[in-house]
Amino acid sequence: MKRVHSPETLTVSIFTNEYPPNVYGGAGVHVDYLSRALAKLMYVEVRCFGDQRLDCANLRVKGYGPWDLMVEGIEGGPARIFRPMTTDIAMVRDPVTSDIVHCHTWYTFLAGFLAKTLYGVPLVVTVHSLEPLRPWKEEQLGRAYKLSSWFEEVGVKAADRIVAVSGSMKGDILSCYHVPEDRIVVIHNGIDLEEYRRDLGQAEAVRRKYGIGERYILFVGRISRQKGIMHLLDAAPLLPGDIKIVLCASAPDTRELEDELRERIKYLGNVIWIDKMLPKEELIGLYSGASVFACPSIYEPFGIINLEAMACEVPVVASAVGGIKEVVIDGETGFLVPPGDPAELALAINRVLEDRSLARSFGQKGRRRVEDHFSWDAVAKKTREMYLDLLASLPGAPF
Repeated sequence: MKRVHSPETLTVSIFTNEYPPNVYGGAGVHVDYLSRALAKLMYVEVRCFGDQRLDCANLRVKGYGPWDLMVEGIEGGPARIFRPMTTDIAMVRDPVTSDIVHCHTWYTFLAGFLAKTLYGVPLVVTVHSLEPLRPWKEEQLGRAYKLSSWFEEVGVKAADRIVAVSGSMKGDILSCYHVPEDRIVVIHNGIDLEEYRRDLGQAEAVRRKYGIGERYILFVGRISRQKGIMHLLDAAPLLPGDIKIVLCASAPDTRELEDELRERIKYLGNVIWIDKMLPKEELIGLYSGASVFACPSIYEPFGIINLEAMACEVPVVASAVGGIKEVVIDGETGFLVPPGDPAELALAINRVLEDRSLARSFGQKGRRRVEDHFSWDAVAKKTREMYLDLLASLPGAPF
């Protein structure tokens, strides 16, 4: 069926691995909020991994699963790559009639390539991280890491537009892949400013529920080498013993890494580990009550968690890597430290803990920065403008 393009009837098909309730990382948070914000401006179809079903107003969601014959009995090892591979194929079995296909993360880049090839739809990919810059993924995927890297390369090179979530990420894309610079557009991540705001009542309830004292350092993230969680544990002996480190950490890359974390914590008396994904209201409570938010990542293309903390008026101490440097302003909304340096991490955290006036100032300025620069409505408007610009640039532009 021939597509009829117009700015008034613009439609997009978003392909994603993560979508609520199956969200475990920043890319899933991004797609959740972006799809809803875009649906205020245009028609949005989401195809995701899972069994989700939703059809309301301008937003339709459908989940897809892998080919049972290909994944039956697979628990681990390189053959696990058949799960995303066959799910991608299932995603494009249904015809794609939208004006644009927009894929998120390598998990769906093969599906995007197939959709462009089979249905002639312009392809946009958002790069939330880059496989060549995450060599520790081989610890998780084994030789399947070579295929995840290939999926990413295929999608990036086939894309008509590549969205980088930070200026730093744009530079990384250009260094990893030979693609024209004018295909890359920088659109930062965003945050829901009404949901994420300081809530001291919720903070008190969460502290009581999990047995947390009044002053604590908070870490939120996956159990991954990328997130630098072991560097924070290395810093623990250099921090005040009466202040707890609260790890809201789950979804380990490997069971061995989870076991390593559990073993490390046994010998530290100032760590509380919440080993699960918390409901959003509890997570906001954790942010709201924290004395410091620590983000010791060694690789972070953007880092939505820093926006979440800043929106809740928490001072941030984070690694000076990737997109974090475009979010956290050193000496104004928190401190930036060298990645992989527990001593510098501890020094910066202690400076914030020792100066409550400074901590309060960091928190207030962080909230203002988020309000000024990172709303999801602004991100959605930029994304829609990018779609229209892409369609207008195509041969025989429809409008």
